[in-house]
Amino acid sequence: MSETVDPVWAGSEGMNPFESVMWRLDSDPMLRVPTLSCEELDTAPDWDRFYAAHEWAVRMAPQFRLKVVEPALGLGTPKWTLDQHFDLAFHVRRQRLPEGGGWAELFEALAQFFMTPLDRNRPLWEIVLYSGLPDGHAIYALKMHHSMADGHAVMQLLRRLHSTTREPTPDKRAPAPEPAPELSELDALLRQVREDAGIVPAVGRKLGSAVLKTSTNPIGGLKGAARYGASLKRVVAPPVGKGSPLLAGRSMSMRLSLIDVPFQDFRAAAKAAGGSVNDAFLAALLGGYRRYHEAMGAPVVESIPMGFPISLRKPGDPEGGNRIAAARIPGPVAERDPVKRMARIRELSQGARNEPAIDVMSVVSPALARLPAPMLTTAVGPLTTSLQLMASNVPGIGDGYFLAGARVLRFFGYGRSGAAALITFISSGDVASVGVGFDPAAVTEPGLFLSCIVDGFTEVLELHPGSGKPLLRG
Repeated sequence: MSETVDPVWAGSEGMNPFESVMWRLDSDPMLRVPTLSCEELDTAPDWDRFYAAHEWAVRMAPQFRLKVVEPALGLGTPKWTLDQHFDLAFHVRRQRLPEGGGWAELFEALAQFFMTPLDRNRPLWEIVLYSGLPDGHAIYALKMHHSMADGHAVMQLLRRLHSTTREPTPDKRAPAPEPAPELSELDALLRQVREDAGIVPAVGRKLGSAVLKTSTNPIGGLKGAARYGASLKRVVAPPVGKGSPLLAGRSMSMRLSLIDVPFQDFRAAAKAAGGSVNDAFLAALLGGYRRYHEAMGAPVVESIPMGFPISLRKPGDPEGGNRIAAARIPGPVAERDPVKRMARIRELSQGARNEPAIDVMSVVSPALARLPAPMLTTAVGPLTTSLQLMASNVPGIGDGYFLAGARVLRFFGYGRSGAAALITFISSGDVASVGVGFDPAAVTEPGLFLSCIVDGFTEVLELHPGSGKPLLRG
């Protein structure tokens, strides 16, 4: 791991309101939001070196030693505090796959690890090093609660904590100072009172500024308010279309798989159709969804409710944490022409990104975060469980990284949101890794579903003659 890391990754004392909502939604097993970030390694690292690297890492990224404390009586937002009983051995473990096992056995093990709830009384992360893959390869799996970080923040973390050489670094920087002392529930409540005391003046200043702007330019101010109101209605309203009855089931389980896509060919195919890589990614998924319906003998609806995260990060923002908004659009699943489908996706996606109210959660989350958990799940849960596809495109960190002497061959990941499927696209060198996670109550024929998703990527790749083929792992 790198010797030049500063202890700044996700170092704030309190969750932001959006993170607080995700933390409290976790009280409903159907709405848990873990993330799973994986790396394929060219060899299984030496265990002592691997463990020592994480002893160093949790000091250089202090967020990994923090747990959540709720203010007394549940009044306010949760705080991060030092876990005085932190035990690295609980968080970092190893597991060998069955003799002769491969990707199929790995995905079974990963799914079990992924869906096992995190201990809410400890720091919200766990790591398992899986060995026993063919050719001596291993898998590094980092599970975190989404309240700790979004996909971009995880990639920032891995870039900072990995090394660029296979050899050990004997002169690593000294560990950072310990985080602040542990907070009690009463301490957290008192801090909340002090924070809330500053909210009213801040809101007053914002309102005063808005009133002044409207008074000096009444027509422009009223038009701006009307535009925001119309945008807010579009953002919070369900996507057009009720979706497909075929994908209506929900459970507490997930199944995982992985598709390799030749990235340079895929990017060329997107360009040939006049779209972006993200446009092509969504078009491939929707093409696969249409094929799955046809193969199942189910009617193909005009559109399905789908969503994707939008990064709100700006240059100079601190690393770590969550800086995302969620966009929801009617996915044009019935469009058979991949070029037209891509164009329609581009139109819908750009419209969602340009909505003035796209960051509405940052406005309403402070109020939502103070709701009792049952009320919160009732208010927010349907926004995600109604989705039949959640898709996330996370930029990779490139090649040339090592973990305790093992070379990282690829990055891939999974998330959970309550949708029928959450599919993640991470590019790493010449290969894009598509992590496919789906609810078996919604996708009742997994093998057929995965084959159809592969065919969806093949259809897009064929827009660039001579492209390679996607490959299903496991």
